[in-house]
Amino acid sequence: MDPPLITLEEHFFSSAASTSETISTQYSEQFKHIPNLLDKLTDLSTLRLSQMDLGHVSFQIISHAPGSLTASECQSANDQLFSAIRAHPDRFAGFAVLPMSDPVACAAELTRCVTELGFVGALVDNHTPSGGYYDDEAYLPFWTAASDLDVPIYLHPTWPTATQLSTLYTGNFSRSASKSISASAFGWHSDVATHVLRLVASGLFDRLPALKVVIGHMGEMLPFMLGRIAQLSVRWTAAGPEEKDDDDAADHPPPPPTPFKDVWDRNIWITTSGNWSVDPMATILRNTKMDRILYSVDYPFAKNEDGLEFVRDLATSGLVTEDQLEMIAFRNAEKLFGVKAVKRF
Repeated sequence: MDPPLITLEEHFFSSAASTSETISTQYSEQFKHIPNLLDKLTDLSTLRLSQMDLGHVSFQIISHAPGSLTASECQSANDQLFSAIRAHPDRFAGFAVLPMSDPVACAAELTRCVTELGFVGALVDNHTPSGGYYDDEAYLPFWTAASDLDVPIYLHPTWPTATQLSTLYTGNFSRSASKSISASAFGWHSDVATHVLRLVASGLFDRLPALKVVIGHMGEMLPFMLGRIAQLSVRWTAAGPEEKDDDDAADHPPPPPTPFKDVWDRNIWITTSGNWSVDPMATILRNTKMDRILYSVDYPFAKNEDGLEFVRDLATSGLVTEDQLEMIAFRNAEKLFGVKAVKRF
């Protein structure tokens, strides 16, 4: 019998996003290949619930799909999602979408969404449209707000910048291949992995040891490099004297960042989203704590029913016990987000 399922990388388009020419262009390949994608993205009621039922999803934490929105558009999108959650509180919860180009505004909107709307965290694009990452000191108030509110931040892949696209993903191959390699086939995931390394190396998790970060797609490649990263991260040092303007700071530099494996065990959760091979789980189950592995689908870019087939494959793989399967399927999410999966199927 299938366990209850909670999913948490499940997207929608707000009214602002669905009419944005920029976002429509970014999703051109997905619109070509995924039937009825726009209808699924813009629906927060009957169609979404029917699609959840196909994959035996008991509860869904909904987030905005990737794409830059202004502060006012983020607020409108979050209010739109809140209305859908209020209509279906037994099936939906929400992640905030935040204006990450404005560190002060994103901290304020996160606080509003958690304290006033009851959202369980935020899902944010992996970098700003200009290519900014969140190890920058300007983002410390954002991370501090997440830690103080005790809600996870889900770092989600987003479109490469023009520089990344031309430098890394343009070559002797088709435009469609370029778009795919730069995004969901590879580039998205390696970029999130690099961002996590940047956050660890910056000492963020030493300053905020209770901070919670979620990454998707079987850990965005990190579990498969974990041993090597762990070995080499012990050599990372704090900012050297040549990077300091203050003489006293140069004489007394901060301690080096916590080794990566310690942060992995303490601060990072990973999801299965959209990755339907059982094979990666054999690695993940050997180097990642069981209570840090979460089921997700990546709807509507992936199908709920494909996720259900994956859960059944995992159940018969011999890799997990029934209790461990339940932890991945719903118990870990219940504990992390304070939600509840009801047995429905």
